[in-house]
Amino acid sequence: MPVFVLNEKVVYPGHGVARVNRIIEKKIAGTTARFFELVFLHKDMTILVPINNLTSVGIRRLTSGKSINELMEQLSEISIPPKLPESLVSNWNKRSKEYQGKLRTGNIQEICKIYKDLRSIEKKKELSFGEKNLLQQTEALLVEEIALVKQVEEEKAVEQLRSLVCSLPPKTVSSVRTT
Repeated sequence: MPVFVLNEKVVYPGHGVARVNRIIEKKIAGTTARFFELVFLHKDMTILVPINNLTSVGIRRLTSGKSINELMEQLSEISIPPKLPESLVSNWNKRSKEYQGKLRTGNIQEICKIYKDLRSIEKKKELSFGEKNLLQQTEALLVEEIALVKQVEEEKAVEQLRSLVCSLPPKTVSSVRTT
């Protein structure tokens, strides 16, 4: 079980980077439980996570600089997307469920795959509303973590990320944020 320290920045699956603000003890059903209070960096949101539940929630440390560089290298590699069954290609609902499941894991490699898939689809056809939202969400999550780990402005992280996967002109970070 990962143990975090106060003020450490951690990644909460699907929501982004938060700071461990404090440890709180609460009595629930006659039992005292300890919680990490997480304050999100880019959202007006604070949550309590049971300390004994961290692994099942999927909270993790920020990715290392080396791992970020490896992920960015993988994003830049030209890959032939796997041939998906026609039902999955044409059925956004099935793909969406698959993507949402991957997003909930908090695994940055899976988030990168979703991002790359959606950018690839975007080159072939206009994305649906749901696809656009998911693309924005995955990009915002990646940009937030890349900017923190590489210690660059988010605009720079957006440019770096997009330059690896597509030839779209950089947009402002406000167009990336989903909240």
